[in-house]
Amino acid sequence: MRGVRATELPGGEGPVTAQPAPEPVWLPDNAVPLDAVPRLLTSHGCWYPSADPGGRNAAFICDRAGVPQLWTGPVDGDGVHLLDAEPHPVTEVAWSPDGRWIAYTTAPGGGEHTRVLCVRPDGTGRRILAGGEPGSSAHLGCWTRDGTALAVTVAEAPVPAAPQPPAAAEPGPVSGRTDDGGMPYAGSPAPPAGSPAPHPEGWTHRDGRATLLGVPPRAAPPAPGPGTGGSRTAGGTEPSPRTLSAYLVDPDGSAAPVLLASEREAATLRVCDLSRDGRLALLRRGPRGRREALVVRMADQRVTCSMPVADGDPWIGGFSHDGRTVWLRSDHGREFAALYAVGLGPRGARYGQTVASQRTGAGLELLALDHNGRGAVLSWNMRGVSELEVATLLPARRPARIPTVAPAPAGPGPAAPAVIASRTVPLPHEVVTRVAASADPDAPVVALSGSQRRPGVWWLPQGAALRTPWSSRDEDVAPGSHPPVRPVPLRPTARDGLALGGWYYRAPGRSPGAPAPCVVHLHGGPEEQERPVFEPLFHELLGRGLDVFAPDVRGSSGYGRSFVDADLGRGRFAAIDDVADCVAHAVLQGLADPRRLAVMGHSYGGYLTLASLVWHPDLFRTGVAVCGMSDFATFFAGTEPWIAQSAAHKYGHPERDRELLRELSPMSRIDELRVPVLAVHGEHDTNVPPGESEQFVRAARERGVEAAMLVLRDEGHYFRRADNRRTFRRAAADWIQRHLGG
Repeated sequence: MRGVRATELPGGEGPVTAQPAPEPVWLPDNAVPLDAVPRLLTSHGCWYPSADPGGRNAAFICDRAGVPQLWTGPVDGDGVHLLDAEPHPVTEVAWSPDGRWIAYTTAPGGGEHTRVLCVRPDGTGRRILAGGEPGSSAHLGCWTRDGTALAVTVAEAPVPAAPQPPAAAEPGPVSGRTDDGGMPYAGSPAPPAGSPAPHPEGWTHRDGRATLLGVPPRAAPPAPGPGTGGSRTAGGTEPSPRTLSAYLVDPDGSAAPVLLASEREAATLRVCDLSRDGRLALLRRGPRGRREALVVRMADQRVTCSMPVADGDPWIGGFSHDGRTVWLRSDHGREFAALYAVGLGPRGARYGQTVASQRTGAGLELLALDHNGRGAVLSWNMRGVSELEVATLLPARRPARIPTVAPAPAGPGPAAPAVIASRTVPLPHEVVTRVAASADPDAPVVALSGSQRRPGVWWLPQGAALRTPWSSRDEDVAPGSHPPVRPVPLRPTARDGLALGGWYYRAPGRSPGAPAPCVVHLHGGPEEQERPVFEPLFHELLGRGLDVFAPDVRGSSGYGRSFVDADLGRGRFAAIDDVADCVAHAVLQGLADPRRLAVMGHSYGGYLTLASLVWHPDLFRTGVAVCGMSDFATFFAGTEPWIAQSAAHKYGHPERDRELLRELSPMSRIDELRVPVLAVHGEHDTNVPPGESEQFVRAARERGVEAAMLVLRDEGHYFRRADNRRTFRRAAADWIQRHLGG
C-alpha cells in the first residue's frame, strides 16, 4: 500500500489535519460454540449477512443471547458459533474477499459511538481496528479486492484549535468536471452561482454538549475565477470542527494505515468500493437529502467524478471489473432511485452516464455487486414490499477519445453500459433488509423480514428460497401467544389532496365491523417508511385488544422524492395535520373508535407524537413519545454536530429559521397539552439527548397533566438489548391500555 498526502474533500472548511491513524488493539479470543450460549430468546432474529468468498458460509448478526452479536455458520447447515461474546451490540458485518477476516462494528454500552473490529472465522485474532481511543468513533468501509486491507472512517470529538491564518486559494467547483485533470481535495470549492452553499452561512457556536457546525460569520468570498475560489478564514480560538478521516487499515498490523481522504465539518464519509487495480476509490459523503458519490483517483487524491445519490442504505454501489464503469443507486433527477451506470475514462473522469435499470413507481433500495463487478443483486421497494432481481452487467467500452473540457453528457455516453440480462427471484416474505452477493451470482444470501416471521437469512440458489437452518422458523415467530397479524394497506388522503399511505393491523378476534381502540404509530426519520414486517411492539399491543395503524405521512420514503421533500420548512405543519387526517380516514372506514385513540412514535415519530398531542389536543386520549425532540432550540444545542447538519436541511436553520423552529417545537404549545404522556429514552442517546424528554415531562407536570418518563439503561437512540426492549414494550402497552380502557 502507498502513502498519500492528507487533504480535504470538497465541501469542507479549508485545510484540515487528519485524525490520528487508528492503531490496532489486540483482544483476547472469546468465541463460544452454540451449545454454550445461553438462549434468552425463545424466538430469535438473524440479519445483516455477509458471505465468505465461496458463498457457502455467512457471518451475520443474531440476538439469540439477548443482544445483537456476531455469529457465523454454513448457509446449508446448522454448525454455527458465536465469534464475539462481549455484550456490545453489533451493527454491521463484512467478510473479507480472501476469507481470512470478518470485520464488524459494535456500539459499546449501546450508545451511538461505534468502533470497528475484526476476527478470524474460527474466532481467533480478535482486535479493534479503529474507534478504540476515548472519545472517538469509527465506521466500517469496504475491503480491498484482495482482502489485505479494510477501509475505516474515524471521527473525533471537537477539540480546541489555535487561531488559523487565512486559507489558501480554493479550487473551483467539481460538479460536472470531466477533464482527466480532476479536482484536488485541498480545500472547499466555491459553489456555482445560484446553488446552495455546502453548509449554511452564519452557523455559530452553541451552548450544550455539541458545537454547531461551521465557524463564525465571515465576509462573502470573492467571485471565483477559473479554478479558484475565495479565501476563507477561521479567526479566533474556537473548538475545531469534527473531522472524518478515512484510512486503509491492515488487519494483520504489518503495514501502516494509509490515509484515503479527510473532511472537516462532515456529516458522513464512507469508502464504498475500491477498484480492482487500486487506482480509484468510491466515497459517499454529505448530509441526508444531499448525499453524493465521489470517485477519487488514489495516485494524487483528486476527485474525478461526482454525482448525487439516494438516501437510505449507505452502500451506494461499486466499480466494474475493469474500473471503466461505476454502478450507483441514485435518484439524480428522478422521483425514484434507479441503477445508474457512469462511464469512466482512463484516469477516472466521467464521460457518460445512463439509467441501466429502473421500475415505474418503485425505487432501488439495495444494491450489491458480486466480487467481480459483473453481476448485481437489486432490491426494489414497491409501496413497502420488496422485489428482488438478479442481473448481469455489461460495463462500458472506452471511447476512442476522451473529452478534456466538454461537460459529461446527461444521457448515454459512447457504448453506454447496460443490464444485459436479469431475472426476478420469488420471495417467501415481504421485505428484503440486506443483500450479500456471493461467488455464484445466481445464489445470493439475503436477510428477509415479514409480517409473519422474525428477521432471518435465506440462501437463494437458482431462485430457490432456502431458509438457513440457524434462522428461526416461521412457526416460532410468537410462541405461546396469538398468531401474528398480517396488515392491510390503507391509502388516506391529506386535507390538501396529497395521497398518503400506511398499514393497518386488526387485533385478533375483533369483529370486522366493530370500531376498535387504536394506537397510531409514527415512524422515525422523517424519511423512514412503515413496512409490513413483524414488530414485537405491535404484537404486544394487538394481544391486548388494541388495533395498530402505522401511517406514512409526508416526508416518508417509498413514495418518491417529491413526497420526501413535502415536509421541508413550513411543510412540517402539514405533516402534523397528516396525522389527524390519517386518523380521520381510519375512523371513517369503521376501523378505529374515535373515543379511544392513542399516538406513539420513535425519534422523529416521537417528535410527531408530541406535536400531535399539542396541535390536535382533543384527538387522542394519551401518547407515548420515544426519543423524541420537544424543542428544536435545545435539540440543536445538544445533538451530535453531524446530526445537526442533516437536521438543518430537514427542519430549518437554527439561526435563520429560529422563529419557524420555535413555532414547530411542541414545547412552544405545551399549554395545549390535555392528556397523559409517557416519555421513553435511552440513557446514552446523543442523537436526541434525554433532556428533550425530561423538559417536556417536567413542563407537563407543572401544568397538572399526568406525565411519566422511562429511562432505559445501556441504550442509546435505538434499543438493542432484549430485556430493555421487553421492558419498553410492556411499559408502553400498560400505559396505553390503562388510558384507553382496553
